[in-house]
Amino acid sequence: MKGSTVLSTIRTDPIADSPLRRSADRFRLTGPSRVFDPRITAARRDIADIALADRLFAPHYVLPLPRICGGAATMLHKAPDSGAPAVSQLLPGEPFAVVDMADEWCWGYCVADDYVGYVPTAALVPAGPVTTHIVTALATLVFADADIKTPSPTILPIGSQVAGVIDDQFLALADGGFIPAAHVSPAPAHATDPAAVAGTLVGMPYLWGGRGGGGIDCSGLVQMALAQCGIPAPRDSDQQQAALGEPISTEVALDRGDLIFFRGHVGMMVDATHMVHANAHWMAVTIEPLAAVVARLSVDGADPILSRRRLP
Repeated sequence: MKGSTVLSTIRTDPIADSPLRRSADRFRLTGPSRVFDPRITAARRDIADIALADRLFAPHYVLPLPRICGGAATMLHKAPDSGAPAVSQLLPGEPFAVVDMADEWCWGYCVADDYVGYVPTAALVPAGPVTTHIVTALATLVFADADIKTPSPTILPIGSQVAGVIDDQFLALADGGFIPAAHVSPAPAHATDPAAVAGTLVGMPYLWGGRGGGGIDCSGLVQMALAQCGIPAPRDSDQQQAALGEPISTEVALDRGDLIFFRGHVGMMVDATHMVHANAHWMAVTIEPLAAVVARLSVDGADPILSRRRLP
């Protein structure tokens, strides 16, 4: 990135610093080549997270600068441009590891799921007090005083991380402001029914890359529902299919909480026949019969379901 500022850099020289002591005109690998998923690997041609130093070569290795998302959800972009495609979303209070910064943009990854992208520098702030509570309501208001009549409250979406102390009917935030106590739960999150959490988001607009800040996508819905139950999950549906649960054969009846994977899509069963999912067909989070989804996504009558998986 032009004009970038390298953070806590460790420079590596391909000759002097190499344990292989290779010459300038010869290069040799000591093991098989590995392919890394660029979505969760903070490495570019010019720089990489120091945590990757034992797995790949880079001209510079960097100790990331810890930051958190400020008071509003912000999209993670594929390039340092507000017009670039969104790839994910940071929620208020969530940590972000800055690997490089340039002008108005920071490049790094979301600490919760290692997802890599660019965020506006102005959207990040230094890490504050340790998170004490998680917003569990679809959205909550932050009042200036412990009074619901306070004018011009700000809004925090579900999943926002905050620090404060319960004071009667409010959570008094460490950095100022008051949130209704009924809208938060002590961290870490401890809901027990992911399908119930997903159900609370019915009607939320579909937003590509969204994770609950004004909108959400299919894998974001699954990730959020599981996160509220203390279950970490990867960001994208194909990553979730590879990492979550165990496969269910077609002979086994589906149950609440089972995950259904399609090509580029995922949903969660609320019972044996109905699925909750964020989808671009209705442009919202909806609950509808699995059979209707299968019929809509089927091509030439073929079953579009790639995998059925059940969480422990």
